[in-house]
Amino acid sequence: MWSRFVLLGCKVVEILAPRNRVGLASFCRNFRTMKIESSEFQSLFTPGLKGIAEMFEKENYELRIAGGAVRDLLSGIKPQDVDFATTATPSQMKEMFQAMGVRMINNRGEKHGTITARLHEENFEITTLRIDLHTDGRHAEVEFTTDWEKDAARRDLTINSMFLGLDGTLYDYFNGYNDLKNKNIRFVGEANQRIKEDFLRILRYFRFYGRIAEKPDDHDAQTLEAIKENAKGLAGISGERIWTELKKIIVGKYVNQLIHLMYELTVTDYIGLPVNGNLQEFDTVCKNVQNLLPKPMTILTSLLKVPCDLSKLDLRLKLSKDEKNLGLFLLKHRRDLTKASDTSMPLKPYQDFVLDAREASVTSRIHELLKYQGEEQLLKEMQEWSMPFFPVTGHDLRQMGISSGKDIGPLLQQLREQWKKSDYQMNKEELLSYVKKA
Repeated sequence: MWSRFVLLGCKVVEILAPRNRVGLASFCRNFRTMKIESSEFQSLFTPGLKGIAEMFEKENYELRIAGGAVRDLLSGIKPQDVDFATTATPSQMKEMFQAMGVRMINNRGEKHGTITARLHEENFEITTLRIDLHTDGRHAEVEFTTDWEKDAARRDLTINSMFLGLDGTLYDYFNGYNDLKNKNIRFVGEANQRIKEDFLRILRYFRFYGRIAEKPDDHDAQTLEAIKENAKGLAGISGERIWTELKKIIVGKYVNQLIHLMYELTVTDYIGLPVNGNLQEFDTVCKNVQNLLPKPMTILTSLLKVPCDLSKLDLRLKLSKDEKNLGLFLLKHRRDLTKASDTSMPLKPYQDFVLDAREASVTSRIHELLKYQGEEQLLKEMQEWSMPFFPVTGHDLRQMGISSGKDIGPLLQQLREQWKKSDYQMNKEELLSYVKKA
C-alpha cells in the first residue's frame, strides 16, 4: 500500500510498505523504496549530470546516487560531494565515454571499479557495483556485480548504505532510513565482520556518531565490544587516513565523551595519541572551545603534555607543517601567554607578542590560543584588531647621524619598547626625541 509522509528535511511523494526479503543476508529485513522530492535533490541536476544520465539510460545501464550524498539529501542538506554507483563495468563505461567523446581523468581508482568522467566542467566519480572477495583490513580484492543489495551489504554503516535513483526513488536495504531518522549509528550486519574488512571503520563509527547521534553515550554494547576487540587493527592503517577521520571526530559533537571512550577501548593506543593523555586538560579545553570553531590541532594539543608527545603524534599521523607549528606554539605558550592583569588592556600581551614576532602566521595562532584558553571576548577583540605600524625605521636613525649597524638594531628595539608602553600611540617625532635626548 502506498502512503504519504515527511522524510526528515525532504518531501516524500510515495513510500512502499516494508516487506520481508530472503536474500544475501538474514539481517536484511526492512527493504523499502520511497520517492522523494526536495530542492536539494533537484539542484544536483546540472547540465553535466543530465548529460551523464542520458548516456547511461541510452545504454541501459542503471545509475544511482550512492552513500553519503543520499544520507545528506535525506537530512535536507545539499551534499558537497556526490558519488554514483552503476551496473556498468569499468570497461563498459570507458567504451561508452570514449564513444561519446567524454574525457576521463584520474584512473587510479579503475582497479576498484571507479571511473571519473568530466563533462561541462564537472567531475563525476562513478563506481561499478562490487563485492569484496577478500580483505586484509586495509585493502580489498573486489568482484563486480549487478546486484545492488550485495553492494549495499559491503558498506560500513546503515546510514551510508542507501542508494537514490535519479528519479528520486530511495533504495534502502538495511533500514538506513529509520536509523537516520532515529539518529542511530549502526554497522551493516555484524559489526565485528564490517570492522575486520576495514579497521578504519572504527574511526568512521565515532565520526558519524559525533555527527548524527542525539545522545553522547547511546552506544550498542556489542558494537563497543567489537571495536575493542579489533582496535589493534588500526596499527596497520596509514597515518594520513587516521588523521583524516580523527580531525572530523575532534571538531564534531560529543568529542569529549568520544575521546574518553576511545581511551577506554584502547583505540588511542594505535592512532598516535599519548598513552597517558592529559585528559583533565582536554576536558577543560573542550568546554573552553565550545562554539568557537577551533582547529582540530587546537583541541588535540590539550592531550599532549610535552613536545615529545607532539613528535610521536607527528610521526604517526604525518601532520602538516602548519599543524605541527600550531601544536608547538600552544604547548609553549598556553600557560605563559595570558591576558594582562590590567583590566583596561587585557589583550595587550597578545598584541605585543604579534608585534614582536613580525610574522603573519602568528596572528592566527594567537586566535587559536585564545580559543584554547576560553577567552571568547578577547578573541572577538583580537579578530577586529589591526596591527599598528611602527613609525620609525633604520633610515630615520641614519638621517640622525647614527651610522653603525650594530647600534641601529638595539636602538630600534628600545624605541619599539617605548612605543608598546604607550599602547602604540607615540608617533615618529615623539620616539625620535628619545634618541636626541640620549
